[in-house]
Amino acid sequence: MKFALVISLFLLAPILANSQSEACSCCTEAHKAFDFWIGKWKVTNPDGSLAGTNTIEKVQDDCLLLENWVGTSGNKGTSMNFYNLKAKQWEQLWVDNTGSHIKLKGNRTGNKMILSSDEFTSSDGNKYVNRITWSLNDDGTVRQLWELLQNEKVVNVAFDGLYVKE
Repeated sequence: MKFALVISLFLLAPILANSQSEACSCCTEAHKAFDFWIGKWKVTNPDGSLAGTNTIEKVQDDCLLLENWVGTSGNKGTSMNFYNLKAKQWEQLWVDNTGSHIKLKGNRTGNKMILSSDEFTSSDGNKYVNRITWSLNDDGTVRQLWELLQNEKVVNVAFDGLYVKE
């Protein structure tokens, strides 16, 4: 009887080890680098007025950060954010209720997650890059700064919001 139990445990050990590693395939520090953005947030503009609310949650066995934005003007959007292990970078796909979308990629540096788009040609014929920076502040708030760059210089700020947990 003891022999059968030992053999059974021996045979089950690789299965149990494999299921534990599969259950934690997104548990690296790199996969946790954007966890500071998780939560239910009230978002304000630089003048203190309400810009909207945002909910960011971890889904897909902690492999995906899912964002759901609702702005005060009725605009809505969702983003999927994940750490691409092969490319060793964070990637975001944002889609809003007007059909606009943006793809970003980058990494965390210190207290900032910095994601940028590829260069694109705008309707004015000029080439631009979107850069969005999320900064974790000492008080637990998060600042999101969306800048439009031309030749690596900021030419416009599309959004500047302060996230405060609800």
